[in-house]
Amino acid sequence: MLSYHTAGKIGAPCVVLLHGFLGSKEDWNEIVEQLGDDFFCVSLDLPGHGASKSAMLPTPGFNQCAELIHTTLKQLNVSQYHLVGYSLGGRIALHLARLHPQALQSLCLESCHPGLQEQTARAERKANDMAWTQKLQTLPIREFLALWYRQAVFSDLTEAEQAKLIDKRARNSALQLLNCYQATSLAEQEDLWDTPSLLSVSCHFIAGYQDHKFMALAKRWQEQQPLSLHSIEASGHNVHLAAPRAFSKQLRTIFTATYSNS
Repeated sequence: MLSYHTAGKIGAPCVVLLHGFLGSKEDWNEIVEQLGDDFFCVSLDLPGHGASKSAMLPTPGFNQCAELIHTTLKQLNVSQYHLVGYSLGGRIALHLARLHPQALQSLCLESCHPGLQEQTARAERKANDMAWTQKLQTLPIREFLALWYRQAVFSDLTEAEQAKLIDKRARNSALQLLNCYQATSLAEQEDLWDTPSLLSVSCHFIAGYQDHKFMALAKRWQEQQPLSLHSIEASGHNVHLAAPRAFSKQLRTIFTATYSNS
């Protein structure tokens, strides 16, 4: 089983929350606090993260990771849930949705890539990931994190916000992170763009208004698939960190609509 945290109203509709690379189940604390009166929330530590450090994955490891989540939820007697995933957590959520579609009540993806469709893009990503792998293997964790949060996708973060994240993430083990990073590389991920049309539940993409890359990707995806796009003001790549109240309000609207339409 993966490490997990449960909170909220027992017996209420369940919300399962999957964090991004370098994150932990605690990343969702503010969201859980906002939803706890009306939902039962399960946040999990992905393999190599938080208290799930001993969970190792093969490469590629998306399906194995999804099955670890499924097994953990089964042990908690959770059979139906709203699935929310951020970045890496969103990519894993796509795999979980395809493997166990009958468990889903809705799918909410935050700043998540559905997969590279061109071989050249895949090759470029593989080379980029190898460079980050080298840094993770050789640099002290704080130096690695400082470089990681200088990437363009995190440009909305202030220096103070970056420093706070580095302090928070420095407790991670580089060796365990390395396993997860290689096993869940975007270069190893299959093309999952058709996932929304394969599901019988509503699919949603939540993007930060300042995250131009993922806003553009989401719009392209929405043109091809039954996917609802929700843009949140005053936020970048990590919407739930930058705007937890607005993010929670959007989730609540999605979940409530699910029941009114059923």
